[in-house]
Amino acid sequence: MPLPPILYEDDALLALDKPSGLLVAPDRWDKSRENLMALVHARFGRGVANVHRLDAATSGLLLCAKTKPALDFLSGQFQARAVEKTYHAFVAGQPALDEFTVELALGPDERHPGRMRVVKKGGQPAATQFRVLARFRGCAWLECRPLTGRTHQLRVHLAATGTPIWGDVFYGDDTPLLLSSFKRGYKGREDEKPLLARLGLHASELALLHPVTRERVTLQAPLPHEFEVALKYLRKFAAAAR
Repeated sequence: MPLPPILYEDDALLALDKPSGLLVAPDRWDKSRENLMALVHARFGRGVANVHRLDAATSGLLLCAKTKPALDFLSGQFQARAVEKTYHAFVAGQPALDEFTVELALGPDERHPGRMRVVKKGGQPAATQFRVLARFRGCAWLECRPLTGRTHQLRVHLAATGTPIWGDVFYGDDTPLLLSSFKRGYKGREDEKPLLARLGLHASELALLHPVTRERVTLQAPLPHEFEVALKYLRKFAAAAR
């Protein structure tokens, strides 16, 4: 696999547009699986390090540091929750409010290794702000701003509110987003390809202080083509009545 598109690069930073399905780092159980950092190291050398991670199924902006001082400075911002993170998501169902905040502590799900769950005691505090950008029949399009950085935070928080992210096999279901499900008189169901057959979550933006200039910079990743197509058809055939 070729290196994903470079969104930004200078002497200290490297930002990439990670596709859905690609691991960021080597899999702990299967070291043979392709991963983004192996591609980065092959191109730029092993001195480049990822500052944060994205789930394999999530697409979008992945930030790396090219030097140790840059890595330390950026990591400090993430740990201090000084980085503004913006995601976009398709969710199944309708949120009750147009703007809402979810504050639910998270911890490992002992019944399902590798997954997280909402816990009442002993978990890590987690908070996410959500804003509904558009409502459609059976689904909605959201802007998500995590205030903390817990594993699977957005996925668990949205599932806990009854509106899981579309295509989330861990916390929702793997039902694909089909045009035939909302376009009346659709023909060709037998050969239909889904509008969205992946996790409907995309890391769109990071705003932080540059490790060298100390100026505020905003890095962005464009929406995946399949997201643009899905939004086009949802707006045309499935706009929800307000």
